[in-house]
Amino acid sequence: MTTKEKILVTGVAGFIGSKVAELLLKNGYSVVGVDNINNYYSPKLKFHRLNLLQNFCDFQFYNIDVENFVELEELFASNKFVSVINLAARAGVRASIENPYIYVSTNIVGTLNLLELMRKYSINKFVLASSSSVYAGEKVPFRENMRVDYPISQYAATKKSAELLSYTYHHLYAIDVSVLRFFTVFGPAGRPDMSYFQFIEKIRKGIPITIYGDGSQKRDFTYIEDIANGVLSSMKPLGYEIINLGGGRSPVSINYMIELIENTLHRKALIEYQPFNNADMSETGADISKAKVLLGWQPEIDFETGMNNTIKWHLQNESLLNSL
Repeated sequence: MTTKEKILVTGVAGFIGSKVAELLLKNGYSVVGVDNINNYYSPKLKFHRLNLLQNFCDFQFYNIDVENFVELEELFASNKFVSVINLAARAGVRASIENPYIYVSTNIVGTLNLLELMRKYSINKFVLASSSSVYAGEKVPFRENMRVDYPISQYAATKKSAELLSYTYHHLYAIDVSVLRFFTVFGPAGRPDMSYFQFIEKIRKGIPITIYGDGSQKRDFTYIEDIANGVLSSMKPLGYEIINLGGGRSPVSINYMIELIENTLHRKALIEYQPFNNADMSETGADISKAKVLLGWQPEIDFETGMNNTIKWHLQNESLLNSL
Protein backbone atom coordinates (compact mmCIF):
# COMPACT_ATOMS: atom_id res chain seq x y z
CA MET A 1 0.00 0.00 0.00
CA THR A 2 1.37 3.39 -1.03
CA THR A 3 1.90 5.86 1.82
CA LYS A 4 -0.05 9.04 1.26
CA GLU A 5 1.82 12.34 1.16
CA LYS A 6 1.25 14.28 4.37
CA ILE A 7 0.49 18.00 4.21
CA LEU A 8 0.44 20.45 7.13
CA VAL A 9 -2.37 23.00 6.85
CA THR A 10 -2.33 25.82 9.38
CA GLY A 11 -5.50 27.75 10.13
CA VAL A 12 -7.41 24.59 9.24
CA ALA A 13 -10.58 25.63 11.09
CA GLY A 14 -10.72 28.86 9.12
CA PHE A 15 -12.80 29.59 6.05
CA ILE A 16 -10.06 28.99 3.47
CA GLY A 17 -8.07 26.47 5.52
CA SER A 18 -10.99 24.10 5.99
CA LYS A 19 -11.88 24.14 2.30
CA VAL A 20 -8.26 23.56 1.25
CA ALA A 21 -7.98 20.65 3.70
CA GLU A 22 -11.20 19.13 2.36
CA LEU A 23 -9.95 19.34 -1.22
CA LEU A 24 -6.58 17.85 -0.29
CA LEU A 25 -8.29 14.92 1.43
CA LYS A 26 -10.56 14.34 -1.55
CA ASN A 27 -7.45 14.30 -3.75
CA GLY A 28 -5.77 11.52 -1.79
CA TYR A 29 -3.51 13.43 0.58
CA SER A 30 -3.14 12.93 4.32
CA VAL A 31 -3.75 16.20 6.18
CA VAL A 32 -2.56 17.37 9.57
CA GLY A 33 -4.38 20.55 10.51
CA VAL A 34 -3.55 23.03 13.25
CA ASP A 35 -5.58 25.96 14.55
CA ASN A 36 -5.76 27.84 17.83
CA ILE A 37 -9.57 28.32 17.55
CA ASN A 38 -9.30 31.94 18.66
CA ASN A 39 -12.34 34.09 19.32
CA TYR A 40 -11.85 36.67 16.56
CA TYR A 41 -15.26 35.37 15.52
CA SER A 42 -17.44 32.65 17.03
CA PRO A 43 -15.59 29.35 17.50
CA LYS A 44 -18.90 27.58 16.83
CA LEU A 45 -18.48 28.19 13.12
CA LYS A 46 -14.89 26.92 13.28
CA PHE A 47 -16.01 23.74 15.02
CA HIS A 48 -18.74 23.35 12.39
CA ARG A 49 -16.05 23.32 9.68
CA LEU A 50 -13.81 20.97 11.70
CA ASN A 51 -16.64 18.51 12.24
CA LEU A 52 -17.00 18.15 8.47
CA LEU A 53 -13.27 17.38 8.15
CA GLN A 54 -13.40 14.79 10.93
CA ASN A 55 -15.40 12.59 8.54
CA PHE A 56 -12.15 11.89 6.67
CA CYS A 57 -9.98 9.11 8.11
CA ASP A 58 -6.78 10.77 6.84
CA PHE A 59 -7.36 13.99 8.79
CA GLN A 60 -5.74 14.81 12.13
CA PHE A 61 -6.34 17.99 14.09
CA TYR A 62 -4.17 19.67 16.74
CA ASN A 63 -5.12 22.76 18.74
CA ILE A 64 -1.82 24.56 18.27
CA ASP A 65 -1.01 28.23 17.77
CA VAL A 66 1.59 28.95 15.08
CA GLU A 67 3.14 31.40 17.53
CA ASN A 68 4.05 28.46 19.80
CA PHE A 69 7.38 27.22 18.45
CA VAL A 70 7.76 24.43 21.01
CA GLU A 71 4.43 22.78 20.24
CA LEU A 72 4.96 23.23 16.53
CA GLU A 73 8.34 21.54 16.71
CA GLU A 74 6.85 18.52 18.47
CA LEU A 75 4.45 18.22 15.55
CA PHE A 76 7.22 18.51 12.94
CA ALA A 77 9.39 16.01 14.78
CA SER A 78 6.66 13.36 14.83
CA ASN A 79 5.42 13.78 11.26
CA LYS A 80 7.07 13.70 7.85
CA PHE A 81 5.46 16.56 5.95
CA VAL A 82 6.10 17.06 2.25
CA SER A 83 4.54 20.53 2.17
CA VAL A 84 3.34 23.26 4.51
CA ILE A 85 0.35 25.41 3.57
CA ASN A 86 0.22 28.43 5.87
CA LEU A 87 -3.33 29.74 6.04
CA ALA A 88 -3.14 30.74 9.71
CA ALA A 89 -3.44 34.49 9.99
CA ARG A 90 -5.09 37.27 11.87
CA ALA A 91 -7.43 38.72 9.28
CA GLY A 92 -9.29 42.02 9.09
CA VAL A 93 -7.99 45.44 8.15
CA ARG A 94 -9.82 47.49 10.78
CA ALA A 95 -9.15 45.05 13.61
CA SER A 96 -5.42 45.28 12.88
CA ILE A 97 -5.52 48.99 13.67
CA GLU A 98 -7.06 48.30 17.05
CA ASN A 99 -4.66 45.51 18.05
CA PRO A 100 -1.56 45.52 15.83
CA TYR A 101 0.57 43.39 18.16
CA ILE A 102 -1.42 40.20 17.66
CA TYR A 103 -1.16 40.66 13.89
CA VAL A 104 2.62 40.87 14.11
CA SER A 105 2.89 37.83 16.37
CA THR A 106 0.60 35.63 14.26
CA ASN A 107 1.26 36.78 10.72
CA ILE A 108 4.99 37.44 11.03
CA VAL A 109 6.32 35.41 13.96
CA GLY A 110 4.03 32.50 13.10
CA THR A 111 5.35 32.47 9.54
CA LEU A 112 8.94 32.65 10.81
CA ASN A 113 8.33 29.67 13.12
CA LEU A 114 7.08 27.55 10.23
CA LEU A 115 9.96 28.52 7.95
CA GLU A 116 12.54 27.76 10.64
CA LEU A 117 11.04 24.33 11.23
CA MET A 118 10.90 23.64 7.51
CA ARG A 119 14.59 24.47 7.31
CA LYS A 120 15.40 22.26 10.29
CA TYR A 121 13.35 19.29 9.10
CA SER A 122 14.19 19.63 5.39
CA ILE A 123 10.70 20.32 4.09
CA ASN A 124 10.91 21.94 0.69
CA LYS A 125 7.48 23.30 -0.29
CA PHE A 126 5.82 26.31 1.37
CA VAL A 127 2.52 27.88 0.31
CA LEU A 128 1.81 31.24 1.95
CA ALA A 129 -1.52 33.03 2.01
CA SER A 130 -1.09 36.72 1.31
CA SER A 131 -3.59 39.40 0.41
CA SER A 132 -4.65 41.94 -2.20
CA SER A 133 -4.38 44.48 0.64
CA VAL A 134 -0.67 44.83 -0.12
CA TYR A 135 -1.52 46.64 -3.38
CA ALA A 136 -2.79 49.80 -1.68
CA GLY A 137 -2.11 52.87 -3.79
CA GLU A 138 -1.58 50.97 -7.04
CA LYS A 139 -3.85 51.15 -10.08
CA VAL A 140 -6.27 48.36 -10.98
CA PRO A 141 -5.71 45.72 -12.29
CA PHE A 142 -3.06 44.71 -9.77
CA ARG A 143 -0.05 42.82 -11.14
CA GLU A 144 2.46 40.85 -9.09
CA ASN A 145 5.41 42.97 -10.25
CA MET A 146 3.95 46.18 -8.85
CA ARG A 147 5.86 47.88 -6.05
CA VAL A 148 3.95 47.27 -2.82
CA ASP A 149 5.98 49.22 -0.28
CA TYR A 150 3.24 51.47 1.09
CA PRO A 151 0.76 49.43 3.15
CA ILE A 152 -2.12 51.45 4.63
CA SER A 153 -2.97 49.05 7.46
CA GLN A 154 -1.04 46.94 9.93
CA TYR A 155 -2.70 43.88 8.41
CA ALA A 156 -1.25 44.65 4.98
CA ALA A 157 2.15 45.42 6.49
CA THR A 158 2.29 42.03 8.21
CA LYS A 159 1.29 40.24 5.01
CA LYS A 160 4.07 41.95 3.07
CA SER A 161 6.50 41.10 5.89
CA ALA A 162 5.57 37.42 5.68
CA GLU A 163 6.23 37.51 1.94
CA LEU A 164 9.69 38.98 2.54
CA LEU A 165 10.55 36.37 5.17
CA SER A 166 9.51 33.64 2.77
CA TYR A 167 11.80 35.01 0.08
CA THR A 168 14.71 35.10 2.54
CA TYR A 169 14.26 31.40 3.34
CA HIS A 170 13.98 30.61 -0.36
CA HIS A 171 17.23 32.47 -1.03
CA LEU A 172 19.18 31.04 1.89
CA TYR A 173 17.82 27.50 2.09
CA ALA A 174 16.24 26.85 -1.35
CA ILE A 175 12.75 26.42 0.09
CA ASP A 176 10.26 26.41 -2.78
CA VAL A 177 7.67 29.12 -2.11
CA SER A 178 4.29 29.98 -3.62
CA VAL A 179 2.97 33.28 -2.28
CA LEU A 180 -0.73 33.55 -3.09
CA ARG A 181 -2.36 36.96 -2.95
CA PHE A 182 -6.06 36.29 -2.34
CA PHE A 183 -8.74 38.72 -3.50
CA THR A 184 -11.89 39.00 -1.30
CA VAL A 185 -12.71 35.34 -0.82
CA PHE A 186 -16.41 34.60 -0.31
CA GLY A 187 -18.77 31.66 -0.18
CA PRO A 188 -20.74 29.35 2.15
CA ALA A 189 -19.54 29.13 5.78
CA GLY A 190 -17.42 32.24 5.31
CA ARG A 191 -16.07 34.65 7.90
CA PRO A 192 -18.81 36.46 9.84
CA ASP A 193 -16.80 39.70 9.89
CA MET A 194 -16.91 39.94 6.09
CA SER A 195 -19.36 42.46 4.67
CA TYR A 196 -21.29 40.00 2.49
CA PHE A 197 -21.87 37.67 5.46
CA GLN A 198 -23.20 40.50 7.62
CA PHE A 199 -25.33 41.94 4.82
CA ILE A 200 -27.05 38.62 4.14
CA GLU A 201 -27.80 38.02 7.81
CA LYS A 202 -28.98 41.54 8.59
CA ILE A 203 -31.05 42.04 5.45
CA ARG A 204 -32.91 38.77 5.97
CA LYS A 205 -33.58 39.74 9.62
CA GLY A 206 -34.50 43.35 8.90
CA ILE A 207 -31.52 44.74 10.84
CA PRO A 208 -29.81 47.89 9.52
CA ILE A 209 -26.48 47.39 7.74
CA THR A 210 -23.54 49.81 7.84
CA ILE A 211 -21.78 51.09 4.74
CA TYR A 212 -18.52 53.00 5.08
CA GLY A 213 -18.58 55.58 2.30
CA ASP A 214 -21.22 55.64 -0.43
CA GLY A 215 -21.02 51.96 -1.44
CA SER A 216 -19.30 52.65 -4.74
CA GLN A 217 -16.07 50.97 -3.59
CA LYS A 218 -15.37 47.76 -5.51
CA ARG A 219 -13.91 44.36 -4.74
CA ASP A 220 -12.66 41.53 -6.94
CA PHE A 221 -14.64 38.75 -5.28
CA THR A 222 -13.28 35.20 -5.60
CA TYR A 223 -15.34 32.12 -4.76
CA ILE A 224 -13.98 29.78 -2.09
CA GLU A 225 -13.95 26.66 -4.31
CA ASP A 226 -11.84 28.49 -6.88
CA ILE A 227 -9.40 29.65 -4.20
CA ALA A 228 -9.00 26.11 -2.85
CA ASN A 229 -8.29 24.80 -6.35
CA GLY A 230 -5.70 27.54 -6.80
CA VAL A 231 -3.95 26.59 -3.58
CA LEU A 232 -3.65 22.97 -4.65
CA SER A 233 -2.40 24.01 -8.08
CA SER A 234 0.34 26.08 -6.42
CA MET A 235 1.87 23.08 -4.65
CA LYS A 236 4.03 22.30 -7.69
CA PRO A 237 7.73 23.32 -7.75
CA LEU A 238 7.95 27.01 -8.70
CA GLY A 239 11.11 28.36 -7.05
CA TYR A 240 9.75 31.58 -5.57
CA GLU A 241 6.64 33.07 -7.12
CA ILE A 242 4.03 35.61 -6.07
CA ILE A 243 0.70 34.82 -7.73
CA ASN A 244 -2.66 36.60 -7.70
CA LEU A 245 -5.73 34.45 -7.11
CA GLY A 246 -8.68 36.69 -7.90
CA GLY A 247 -11.92 36.82 -9.79
CA GLY A 248 -10.15 38.39 -12.74
CA ARG A 249 -13.37 39.90 -14.04
CA SER A 250 -14.93 43.31 -13.44
CA PRO A 251 -14.76 44.22 -9.73
CA VAL A 252 -18.16 44.36 -8.00
CA SER A 253 -19.39 47.40 -6.08
CA ILE A 254 -20.78 47.15 -2.56
CA ASN A 255 -24.02 48.68 -3.85
CA TYR A 256 -24.38 45.95 -6.50
CA MET A 257 -23.74 43.25 -3.90
CA ILE A 258 -26.47 44.68 -1.68
CA GLU A 259 -28.88 44.88 -4.63
CA LEU A 260 -28.23 41.23 -5.50
CA ILE A 261 -28.83 40.13 -1.90
CA GLU A 262 -32.03 42.22 -1.75
CA ASN A 263 -33.37 40.68 -4.96
CA THR A 264 -32.56 37.12 -3.85
CA LEU A 265 -34.06 37.51 -0.38
CA HIS A 266 -36.94 39.72 -1.59
CA ARG A 267 -36.20 42.15 1.22
CA LYS A 268 -35.02 45.75 1.19
CA ALA A 269 -31.85 46.66 3.05
CA LEU A 270 -31.95 49.25 5.83
CA ILE A 271 -28.73 51.20 5.38
CA GLU A 272 -26.75 53.38 7.79
CA TYR A 273 -23.91 55.33 6.18
CA GLN A 274 -20.62 56.05 7.94
CA PRO A 275 -17.51 57.92 6.74
CA PHE A 276 -15.12 55.99 4.51
CA ASN A 277 -12.36 54.28 6.51
CA ASN A 278 -8.88 55.41 5.44
CA ALA A 279 -7.52 51.90 6.04
CA ASP A 280 -9.83 50.52 3.34
CA MET A 281 -9.05 50.35 -0.37
CA SER A 282 -11.47 51.98 -2.80
CA GLU A 283 -11.08 49.21 -5.39
CA THR A 284 -9.30 45.90 -5.91
CA GLY A 285 -8.88 43.99 -9.15
CA ALA A 286 -6.58 41.12 -10.04
CA ASP A 287 -4.55 40.50 -13.14
CA ILE A 288 -4.58 36.70 -13.09
CA SER A 289 -2.56 36.05 -16.25
CA LYS A 290 0.35 34.71 -14.18
CA ALA A 291 -1.89 32.18 -12.44
CA LYS A 292 -3.18 31.03 -15.83
CA VAL A 293 0.33 30.48 -17.16
CA LEU A 294 2.09 29.01 -14.10
CA LEU A 295 -0.78 27.11 -12.50
CA GLY A 296 -3.21 26.54 -15.33
CA TRP A 297 -5.74 28.20 -13.02
CA GLN A 298 -8.63 30.53 -13.53
CA PRO A 299 -11.85 30.99 -11.56
CA GLU A 300 -14.90 29.04 -12.66
CA ILE A 301 -17.65 30.52 -10.46
CA ASP A 302 -18.93 34.02 -11.23
CA PHE A 303 -20.00 36.43 -8.50
CA GLU A 304 -23.73 36.00 -9.02
CA THR A 305 -23.61 32.19 -8.85
CA GLY A 306 -21.31 32.27 -5.84
CA MET A 307 -23.48 34.74 -3.97
CA ASN A 308 -26.62 32.73 -4.67
CA ASN A 309 -24.86 29.63 -3.29
CA THR A 310 -23.83 31.62 -0.23
CA ILE A 311 -27.33 32.96 0.44
CA LYS A 312 -28.74 29.45 0.06
CA TRP A 313 -26.26 28.18 2.67
CA HIS A 314 -27.34 30.92 5.08
CA LEU A 315 -30.99 29.99 4.71
CA GLN A 316 -30.22 26.30 5.22
CA ASN A 317 -28.08 26.90 8.34
CA GLU A 318 -30.26 29.33 10.22
CA SER A 319 -29.99 27.49 13.55
CA LEU A 320 -26.19 27.49 13.39
CA LEU A 321 -26.04 31.17 12.46
CA ASN A 322 -28.48 32.17 15.19
CA SER A 323 -26.16 30.55 17.75
CA LEU A 324 -23.08 32.53 16.69
